[in-house]
Amino acid sequence: MEHQLVSAIETALGWNGPEKLGKGFAMGTVNDPALVSRILTPNRLLDIAMRRSLDRPQFRCFQKGVEVHPAIYYTDSVSPRGQSIPMANMRSLGRLLREGATLILDQANVFDPTMEVTCRALQWWSHERVQVNAYLTTNDAAGFPLHWDDHDVLVVQLAGEKEWEVRGTTRKVPMYRDADPNSIPSEEIVWSGVMKTGDVMHIPRGHWHQATRTGSGSGKSLHATFGITKRTGASWLAWLADWCREHEIFRHDLDRLHGTGSEALMEAATQLVGGRPPADFLAAYEQETALPRHIPYLDFLGPLDAVVCTTHFPPQIQGNGETVDILASGKKLTFTVKTVPALRLLLSGRPVPLDLAAAVVGAEVAEIAEILVKEEMCATLTPELSLGYTGLVTNAVS
Repeated sequence: MEHQLVSAIETALGWNGPEKLGKGFAMGTVNDPALVSRILTPNRLLDIAMRRSLDRPQFRCFQKGVEVHPAIYYTDSVSPRGQSIPMANMRSLGRLLREGATLILDQANVFDPTMEVTCRALQWWSHERVQVNAYLTTNDAAGFPLHWDDHDVLVVQLAGEKEWEVRGTTRKVPMYRDADPNSIPSEEIVWSGVMKTGDVMHIPRGHWHQATRTGSGSGKSLHATFGITKRTGASWLAWLADWCREHEIFRHDLDRLHGTGSEALMEAATQLVGGRPPADFLAAYEQETALPRHIPYLDFLGPLDAVVCTTHFPPQIQGNGETVDILASGKKLTFTVKTVPALRLLLSGRPVPLDLAAAVVGAEVAEIAEILVKEEMCATLTPELSLGYTGLVTNAVS
């Protein structure tokens, strides 16, 4: 999948692929204001908050570095039958924003199709799971104090300006579950300055950072933080621990008194480690990831006009002589080799209008698309989902 924002981030940072992800601080600028505004605007963020029943910690508000109590900006929408649904009170939110505040929407990719598609494109690019949080700060509101993240982040300034400070690490590659709390900030300032619309910043895991509009006066800042969680050696060992249960020796109780069998246990552990290297874990991780959310295919709702592949990672197409296997999201589908052109089109990650595709790869593309949608590797391209690709990803038959 070729996504304009992913390509723009690479160009801005001077990257050629994801190899430098997590390797060091980097900064650059996307020289296309229309592109970043296409991703998200302040008004679109407020529209998301207005139309959905959000609750903390998914949607939070801060003033002067302190979280505002939800009762101040939430209200219950009560139906005629007395059913109560918590909704954001937009008048109260407006007052807070005029005073100066920060609104945070965690996992904006769950609620907005453009953010969903952007995260999926970053996942296909990085081969790691990605989520995005959106931060809207108004006037001279303060930000969070110095902190570090347990994942790599790509920060894209979507609107306005915000002052940042990025410091070095105190503990190399710290983790969420770790042997050290890593609570003392580094004194080394890697970069400080103002992020302006279109600026992009890569902050590797463990780098201390903070952002604020304190002293900036009237104005706004909207930025998206794409969190990319890479696999670690600890992840690999946890995966091995699950595999060990296949072997009887690991299911036996440990003998506290005599320690008998410990040598055999150590030998079995060595064989387990040697037989399942990290590369196997990385490959299995992509294939075993659960299927994404999707609209179920119901043929009685209407014909299948257009589809798009929505797997978390690019499906693999493996040839087996007269047949090909499609591997994705823990599933394996087998097709005849003559379907490969249609499969490559449908699994490209780009929208596929089936009438146009039929003229390129043959009429059987509709039948293959229906199978892929039923197996949840592709999804029906609704107008809402299509909006997430418009202007950012070209369709597969362009």
